[in-house]
Amino acid sequence: MDSRELNRREFVRITTTAATAAAAGMAVASGSAAPADRGDPTKTRSYNENMEYRRLGRTNLWLSAIGLGGHWKKIPYEYNTPEFKKNRREVIAACLDHGINYVDACWDHEVIAYGEAIKGRRDEIYFGYSFGAHESRFPEWGGSLQKMKEGFEMGLKAGGLDYVDLWRITMHEQTSRSNTEKEIEIAMEALEWAKRTGKARFTGVSSHDRNWITEAVAKYPQLEVIVTPYTAGSKRAPQGSMFEAFEKYDVGFIGIKPFASGAVFKSRGMPDSPTKEEDDRRARLVLRYVLSCPQLTTAIPGLITVDQVKNAALAIIERRKEDLSASEQAEVQEIADHMWKNLPHDYGWLRQWEWV
Repeated sequence: MDSRELNRREFVRITTTAATAAAAGMAVASGSAAPADRGDPTKTRSYNENMEYRRLGRTNLWLSAIGLGGHWKKIPYEYNTPEFKKNRREVIAACLDHGINYVDACWDHEVIAYGEAIKGRRDEIYFGYSFGAHESRFPEWGGSLQKMKEGFEMGLKAGGLDYVDLWRITMHEQTSRSNTEKEIEIAMEALEWAKRTGKARFTGVSSHDRNWITEAVAKYPQLEVIVTPYTAGSKRAPQGSMFEAFEKYDVGFIGIKPFASGAVFKSRGMPDSPTKEEDDRRARLVLRYVLSCPQLTTAIPGLITVDQVKNAALAIIERRKEDLSASEQAEVQEIADHMWKNLPHDYGWLRQWEWV
């Protein structure tokens, strides 16, 4: 394990120090004055004393350390059927009951499904949003500021949403190679517009291009939040990592793919499999491991059952009681080795995320 990882005691110390510094009006690493009030985590949405909350960079939102990712896999129901909708409502309700207060929807059908699932409880949750099929991955949308605005508002309407807490445009994974400079600039203009109009409280992007991310957070003030992978096998690079940029510019970091599309599990993520007990333990160990990264605000696995939500919440309880022991760290390494060997064909690119 990396010597820079954050253990439980260090997290408490760092959080306390940061809060004290903010109250004293000290400068943050970016060189701008720290806000006088970074917020009270106990006042966050759906606060639960058994959940851990982390500050999402300079947004000053306090998100649960585990959120609900948009990619549901292995759900035994066809999309948009009554059974599917019931499943999503029950999972959302379980999340809120356990203090999980962030849901991330990054594609059109996810926005529609979660927009419906949170009806009547919108003010209890922070909603991260991307109407991906109408954004920067597609030139007919990403090449025009007007089309980006239209796509954004189309998504709000489809999801029954008046606003979103975070618009995190889904860029191409390798942004610097696959998105043009014009598309990137238009994306930043669109984010600025959405925040100025109050339709998005905060803004950012999803990208897998670490070098581009490192440069972009320094260049574009619209990038308050970055959504990018962090897995059971990820380790912080000794120097020059994007995490230094996150710290310097006070950028929130939301970690995707913690379970690597189910590759960390013996069952590949099937619910109620014969290896469920072992897979539940693996899930908790992986979540405890990724949350040892001090820059990570929240990890967002695609939880598909109420039991999986309860298991994720248990990982937080275990983490708050004690750090990973030496034997547990060895287990995490075994899980990571299993993950690398069993990545789905279309997830081979995750190997690039061992050193971040």
